[in-house]
Amino acid sequence: MHPSRAEASSQPCFNGCFPSPILASERYHSATSKPRVNNVASSNDGFAAATSSTLPHTHFTNHESLPNVHDSYTSFTKAFPQFSTTSEVDQIRAQEYHHLNHSNTGFDYTGYGLFSYAQQQRCSPAIASSSSSSSSSLPCLTSDASFFDVSYKSVSLQSQALYGGHESELESRMRKRIMSFMNVSEAEYTLVFIANEVSAFKIVADSFQFQSKGQILTVYDHSSEALDVMIESCKKQGVHVLSAEFTWPSLRLEWRKLKKMIMNKRAKRKNGLFVFPLHSRVTGAPYSYVWMSMAQENGWRVLLDVCALKPKEMGTLGMSLFKPDFMVCSFYKVFGENPSGFGCLFVKKSSVSSLKDPGNATSIGIITLIPAFRQSHHDTEDVVTETETEQEVFAKLDGASSTSEIEELSISFDSSKDRNILGSTKNEGLEIDCRGLDHADSVGLLVINSRTKYLVNWLVNALMSLKHPHHENRLSLIRIYGPKVSSFRGPAIAFNIFDWKGEKVDPALVQKLADRNNISLSSSFLRNLRFSDKNEEETHWALETRASEVQGLGLSKKTRREESGIFVVTAALGLVTNFEDVYRLWAFLSRFLDADFVEKEKWRYMALNQNTIEV
Repeated sequence: MHPSRAEASSQPCFNGCFPSPILASERYHSATSKPRVNNVASSNDGFAAATSSTLPHTHFTNHESLPNVHDSYTSFTKAFPQFSTTSEVDQIRAQEYHHLNHSNTGFDYTGYGLFSYAQQQRCSPAIASSSSSSSSSLPCLTSDASFFDVSYKSVSLQSQALYGGHESELESRMRKRIMSFMNVSEAEYTLVFIANEVSAFKIVADSFQFQSKGQILTVYDHSSEALDVMIESCKKQGVHVLSAEFTWPSLRLEWRKLKKMIMNKRAKRKNGLFVFPLHSRVTGAPYSYVWMSMAQENGWRVLLDVCALKPKEMGTLGMSLFKPDFMVCSFYKVFGENPSGFGCLFVKKSSVSSLKDPGNATSIGIITLIPAFRQSHHDTEDVVTETETEQEVFAKLDGASSTSEIEELSISFDSSKDRNILGSTKNEGLEIDCRGLDHADSVGLLVINSRTKYLVNWLVNALMSLKHPHHENRLSLIRIYGPKVSSFRGPAIAFNIFDWKGEKVDPALVQKLADRNNISLSSSFLRNLRFSDKNEEETHWALETRASEVQGLGLSKKTRREESGIFVVTAALGLVTNFEDVYRLWAFLSRFLDADFVEKEKWRYMALNQNTIEV
């Protein structure tokens, strides 16, 4: 049924009205299968043309024929002169993340960085010994400081969302800072600190009040440990699991099938759970906010996975229009240095009624944040001594048997020590100095989107330019899965390397070789793929089988199951990724054009790791 003119006019505009690529990325098909031609599509064509002009040659068949980084950057900036407007990020990187120029080039971080490397190093013993007297009254963090520690709470999600609990000063300030950064209203949402993303998904699955013959519908083109644990928990409750499918080889969302599943009348009656990311963290494929809106209109509760969003992307207009019942995101401590951190589960206050108390199966993974101190030697005399020493307090915290004991011990400790964690004055109380978040705030959404768009698309185009020599069809060295050059794609790329005979190089081997060249990549497993019945040979060639093992939090044993899909290498760009980083990845992958590269590296590895004899 076609919508009436009045209904159509009342719908928000999602194609070209907003600057966010996610809002314009996927058309909302209400009746016809043909996408509408609009300014968004034509502007993307122009962007693709500009991207293709960044390399002086169409194909490269030898890694030694690549232009050098300086010439490549010159071509890049000529095609995208607007890139110069993102120079603030380069300044931040030089001042706050200088370690990135001397260590691994990281393409394996997703989420949001809380602190900067310079902030972590600022109070190392060497620096602290030469610090000015004006700052010597404050205890400093040493270079191995973790900024904070976590302590687990034995409490249900329902209880935590309804009543909260005692918050230390550290937790209170951190909660306010994160909610401000994520543009989430404290009046509408409760923030629950979670150990990690896996715990968050598991807790929601255990606590969600599925009705009889309930359903869960997920939209993921790749494997996810968190999602696997959630699905396993739902199956144990008798919940029917539905998954969106993705067309091979473009990995476009099968929108007709997804629409049919969302509008299923049984689902509307049974109050199911719709689990949805705004783009794939593996392929970079974008998905429209409108799927979330459609799910809400048809009675689904929505869990929005925002773990893979770029910093500040929560500030888009879409979040003010569509308010999910739950949101999950992750924060790590320092980009390129310390990937530990915590997860955040946002629960919409009006949706708490959809939760149940799991009874004896209390939620495992809800945490509280507590201060972590590593005093440098010269500050010993200035440490507050009114209460017990740090070691004594933490010994008691470790031995505490209940949440109330932990909170009681933390209160006395917080009151005297919290305020010294991250650089506040003793009279002003705790000031959370999350410089990683501050940098994203200062740069802003438009600059972050623009910078990432230019860099990721240059990399896609560069990878597609690598071709094997002496092959009649110019066989591509690299196959990219999902969107190619597009101004709407996310900052992640999924790909595989194929040798001159057309055989795939094991993604695990690519990872290892990259790591030995100081480049950190990830790997994943594409799934929920839909192949055309007309091309059985392509299906047989592409698909692989994975025997997955799922052991969720609280599950007594591992669950094995086999599924078909494709193992891939993945690379994700971050806030402070620069042109040299993406060029370096391109140059490394181009070395696979040498038919003997893998064998040479294997021999080199064996030579470097042979046994030595002590004389």
